[in-house]
Amino acid sequence: MAGVIHNVENTTLLVQIKEDAAAAARQLSEAAHLHAGQIVVIGCSSSEAVGHQVGSWSTPEVGQAIYEGLQSVFGPAGIYMAAQCCEHLNRALIVEREAVPGAEIVNVVPQPKAGGSFATACYQNFAHPVALEEIRADAGLDIGGTLIGMHLKKVAVPVRLQQRTIGEAMVLAARVRPKFIGGERAYYDEKLKNGYPE
Repeated sequence: MAGVIHNVENTTLLVQIKEDAAAAARQLSEAAHLHAGQIVVIGCSSSEAVGHQVGSWSTPEVGQAIYEGLQSVFGPAGIYMAAQCCEHLNRALIVEREAVPGAEIVNVVPQPKAGGSFATACYQNFAHPVALEEIRADAGLDIGGTLIGMHLKKVAVPVRLQQRTIGEAMVLAARVRPKFIGGERAYYDEKLKNGYPE
């Protein structure tokens, strides 16, 4: 797959990337016990998805395919995506306004080379996109080694997905859990997952 795309016309590859993204979203949603109203932070390198080094081959069509795959799972479930922009925008996030009432909004419009192709696709497809400098998400997907940990709630827990790649990009996932407090005499609610009872 490496080097196949620059001007993307390879429909088969885009379909595969979309399917990979949907599979990763389904697996994370199940493993993290996600439900409506929660937020998943997603860092995504479209460059890595087509076999190039992060930041070197931003491809809008790939960003759109990944968006469509993830949204096909998260959208119907009422789960919000927060798209982490690249370091050129200090890893700001693009999210639906209704997901973050009262949050401090910043002013930036992501572009493929300044924000990233995935964040750009989210901005173009969300009903009311806004940009934030930070968020505390309930789970996360890192597509291509983009480092999303700064935007997860404590305590982050790695999730091993069956879907280990999207295109050629490595996929890492995380969920969060409430902190355990109280020491050795404390009792814990084993049914409390992701901050909510199962």
